[in-house]
Amino acid sequence: MKITFLGHAALLIETKEHRLVVDPFITGNELAKDKIDLKSLKPDFILVTHAHQDHVLDVPALAEESGATIISNYEIVTYYGQKGFNGHPMNHGGNWEFPFGNVKYVNAVHTSSFADGTYGGQPGGFLLSIEGKQIYIAGDTALHMDMKLIPEYGDLDLAVLPIGDNFTMGVADALRASEFVECDTILGVHYDTFGYIKIDKEKSKATFEAAGKKLRLPDIGGSIEV
Repeated sequence: MKITFLGHAALLIETKEHRLVVDPFITGNELAKDKIDLKSLKPDFILVTHAHQDHVLDVPALAEESGATIISNYEIVTYYGQKGFNGHPMNHGGNWEFPFGNVKYVNAVHTSSFADGTYGGQPGGFLLSIEGKQIYIAGDTALHMDMKLIPEYGDLDLAVLPIGDNFTMGVADALRASEFVECDTILGVHYDTFGYIKIDKEKSKATFEAAGKKLRLPDIGGSIEV
């Protein structure tokens, strides 16, 4: 499958038959809005880790344009359901088989509320089993011990981890997280979008390389194969 970095923590995951968008924040991202055409994404499903504006800004536009099903926690799916959008609610520890593959909703340590102040439930991450591959999308999170449970569900092919620090893990904690989840290939997200989360990309890559791991930091619009 192909995973395209859409800036910040947003991803496009393309399988043989389906298109998934994760945490869409594009039109409000100065680094991405001129590089990513929102209407070209055409997702079948939208995965939302939590309700913060920098993860949900473009959910309504994408869902209205494509009719995509929103997958998130109960509170977030209910919030969008009241606005007329399709959704599938989940909660921590829950597991569901979707047309594209299996999703398990896992723990994250963060906060979650919509821009209008509505409670967004507890934040989470996703463990995806798609086309024989296992991908862990941590969402916005601190390092936490529950990450050590992830390998019990199978070997990971990719871990998507926030690395920008201040609001989430920084590079050092993300490296420890990669050890907790026993994955050597990391896709870094949630960095450089605004001042609090600027990183030194080359230094960050070198930190992972010194530990025998690979930190992937594709340009916005760039893709990797899993």
